[in-house]
Amino acid sequence: MTFRMPRPARLPRPAFRLPAVRPPEFTGRLHDATTATAIGRWLGAAFAVCFATGLVSHYLQHPPDRLADHLPARPVWGYTLTQGLHVATGLAAIVLLLVKLWAVYPRLFVWPPVRSLRHALERLSVAVLVASAVFEVLTGLLNIVEWYPWPFAFVPVHFAVAWVVTGSILLHIAVKAPEIRDHWGRRSAGTRALPAEDAADRRSLLLATGAAVGVVTLTTVGQSFTPLKAFDLLAPRHPDHGPQGLPVNRTAAAAGVSPSALGEWRLEVAGPRAYALTLDALRGMPQATARLPIACVEGWSVDADWGGVRVRDLVARAGGRPGRAAVRVTSLEVSGAYRVMEMGAEYADDPLTLLALSLNGRPLTLDHGFPARIIAPNRPGVLQTKWVHRLEVL
Repeated sequence: MTFRMPRPARLPRPAFRLPAVRPPEFTGRLHDATTATAIGRWLGAAFAVCFATGLVSHYLQHPPDRLADHLPARPVWGYTLTQGLHVATGLAAIVLLLVKLWAVYPRLFVWPPVRSLRHALERLSVAVLVASAVFEVLTGLLNIVEWYPWPFAFVPVHFAVAWVVTGSILLHIAVKAPEIRDHWGRRSAGTRALPAEDAADRRSLLLATGAAVGVVTLTTVGQSFTPLKAFDLLAPRHPDHGPQGLPVNRTAAAAGVSPSALGEWRLEVAGPRAYALTLDALRGMPQATARLPIACVEGWSVDADWGGVRVRDLVARAGGRPGRAAVRVTSLEVSGAYRVMEMGAEYADDPLTLLALSLNGRPLTLDHGFPARIIAPNRPGVLQTKWVHRLEVL
């Protein structure tokens, strides 16, 4: 007789099911079209001013050959205004961009992610717009404080991405045109009447955003708009701080210019009638004075009293044609993107353009370009060349 153990009963296997993939749900009342549109209008205006003033700055620094001799030297405060606006609106855009992204970020998780060709284009335009806008304001902010933790040249890349931002904004507007039309016609869901509580919250959000923009502007714009310099708390420059009461971006040490290199300094002027001048000989020429701003791409500027020799007098002595001769200026600095600078005929012939020898009634300090530097009206600070030792009449 064989005894067999009974087999244990098989238990049913538990059914394994993947959890349903669902996009996150957002219940915030202000993630709506009207809030996003209101912030978007402000942000669009900030980007428009920033782009236009950025073009002015770029083409003053890097003019096309056909325009180099025709850039205007008036008004003298032109670059101060445009670059001050550029930096001020760029800083305001940081606040507006953050609020705009907060208002629309639930739309990044819509499901399905792509519903049609038009929807795919809309999401592509948004992706490019967000990435390029964040890149532009971040690199612009770091440029203000002169910190460059990237391996590329700031100016050409910042300029190129500005066009990408502008193009992606236009593409986004084109894709969203039907919804924009409905919004303006009060037919979109986002423009329906809201409960009183929601409307009050939206007003509070917009007021807080405007206040934040105002605070950022008030505490930074004093670096270029000097009547507000007392409130210049967050900007990296103060218009009164620096040797001889003027800020300095690039010191002599950073440029590789030492006092020992200036022992036998002479100004060389190349042209049909080339000549050279010692510092004493320059001081013996007819002197001129001009009150002009020094305005830098980082957004700071300040007016100062400059004294020296008119560049057009030096050009005429070298045989240059009045009003027709451009000038190439070479600095003693060892290296740098602006060690050699060209000045168009409009600037070179202007009576306010000086080879400056003094600042605010005192000889230039080494950090301000001793023994001689260029100062010209409506001109970026990077082109107001310091430590000049050669002028070439073109």
